[in-house]
Amino acid sequence: MTAPLSPLEQLKADSRLLRGTIQEGLADPLTGAISEDDNKLLKFHGSYQQDDRDLRDERRKQKLEPAYSFMIRARLAGGVVSPTQWLAFDDLARQYAGRGLRITTRQTFQWHGVIKRNLKPTLRAINDALATTIAACGDVNRQVVCSVNPWLSNTHAEIAQWAQTLSDYFLPKTRAYHEIWLDGEKVEFNASEPEAEPLYGPTYLPRKFKIGIAVPPFNDVDVFAQDVGLIAIVSNGKLEGFNLSIGGGMGASHGDATTYPRVGSVVGFVKPEQVIAAVESVMILQRNLGNRDERRYARLKYTIDRIGLTAFVEKLQALAGFTLAPEREFTFQSNHDHYGWFKGDNDLWHLGLHVESGRLWDADTQAQNTQRLWQTGLREIAKIHTGEFLLTCNQNVVIANVKSADRKRINTLIKKHGLNTGETFSALRQHSIACVALPTCGLAMAESERYLPELLPKMEALLDKHGLRNTPITLRLSGCPNGCSRPYLAEIALVGRAPGRYDLRLGANAQGSRLNRIYAENIDEPQILATLDELLGRYAAERASNEGFGDFIVRTQEVAA
Repeated sequence: MTAPLSPLEQLKADSRLLRGTIQEGLADPLTGAISEDDNKLLKFHGSYQQDDRDLRDERRKQKLEPAYSFMIRARLAGGVVSPTQWLAFDDLARQYAGRGLRITTRQTFQWHGVIKRNLKPTLRAINDALATTIAACGDVNRQVVCSVNPWLSNTHAEIAQWAQTLSDYFLPKTRAYHEIWLDGEKVEFNASEPEAEPLYGPTYLPRKFKIGIAVPPFNDVDVFAQDVGLIAIVSNGKLEGFNLSIGGGMGASHGDATTYPRVGSVVGFVKPEQVIAAVESVMILQRNLGNRDERRYARLKYTIDRIGLTAFVEKLQALAGFTLAPEREFTFQSNHDHYGWFKGDNDLWHLGLHVESGRLWDADTQAQNTQRLWQTGLREIAKIHTGEFLLTCNQNVVIANVKSADRKRINTLIKKHGLNTGETFSALRQHSIACVALPTCGLAMAESERYLPELLPKMEALLDKHGLRNTPITLRLSGCPNGCSRPYLAEIALVGRAPGRYDLRLGANAQGSRLNRIYAENIDEPQILATLDELLGRYAAERASNEGFGDFIVRTQEVAA
């Protein structure tokens, strides 16, 4: 006798391959929301229903429903955006969204605050710009991330193409997206010729699935945070293949030791012609063996730890039809981005820009008597740029493939609009990330993006006090333990517990290969700053040559490795 499906698995099975009643919900003029079931299916289409939590109490008092809106996320393999697409995406942000464009930690754009009647026009416009949102969320393979910059060399370009190849290969096959958002022809379901998902099946995966590609010596995608990580092995300018890492994941729950972040395990080496089979085998095993009863334990990391890494790899090899070769030697220097101008092998230039929390908008900075027109500035650059833009996993932008003759014009626009390469910032500010959190994220327990601008100057004062302003230290803020900002791989991390209160986590390394640990639980800002003041002072006085802050914390046994 077959065990009954969990409610969510049953919903997916009954959804007619992700259709549900989304179209009917969009047509309902009496509410700004769609049903709870349809919201779960909407994630597979690249959107989440949210509401403005700042307005909840006020609207409740007025007997109004919450201020519902939708977040939309694009699927942009490797974070590559053409100038034409940039202008189209900027138009959508200005017409339909709130607070501009936001670069995510998965190397793509999100639009926040889109109301229900504008949801379909926005998704359709994204499609018209030769992009999509399908599978940017949901229990499928999501945005495939890749180290930047693809045009540093021909080898980088070859590796970047793998991001697009993998993204395309693992797209869902359902026609629901085209029906609902693009007015495509409806598929008639019948028993003789049912529409099918040959890889995912009618219930898709147990949870989300993430793939990342890193190019040593830089780990700017945090490859060990991915369900599947591919570490490029390059010899004499030729791509030999990839080391395969499996089982990374950042999510956890406060107070529940059965949930935890995990770094991926490197299990072997695959040649380029083996990549698809290896990744597909991992995904099929997760589809078949992942926990579908309790979503807390449904990620690949829990499947591997439950079965055992050795047993999982044996199943992987049997399914793929080949034996993994021993892993190749590699070294990561850091998981940071690079700022300023740098030249590629193609004699074109690339400019790394710093974007605080990934938020591109024209902020009101009159009180500081400065001009910060980041959204407009990049729009003006897109009008004259003949290369590409690259979004990074650290929420920054690279203006790629710039001709020498165009550098002066771009520099002028950067200065005019208050954009910044970040080279004059503290190293801590350069290497900081924050998730969206309040007011739109329904999971947020504390502030993150809105808190980072307040916190950074106070932390920089500590750095100045101890002579550490230019010492690279990774800082990440998360409004909850789910880990969208990859806080568990930061040398200093704040993970929200409640408004104004955070867990302070320390001890990760700068290469992104070691998790941090809780140093202090549920503390407020004065406690955070006092604790860091003492530790940074000791670090400045006692560190070894070239020793990172996280390495110092572990060496001095402030936390265990």
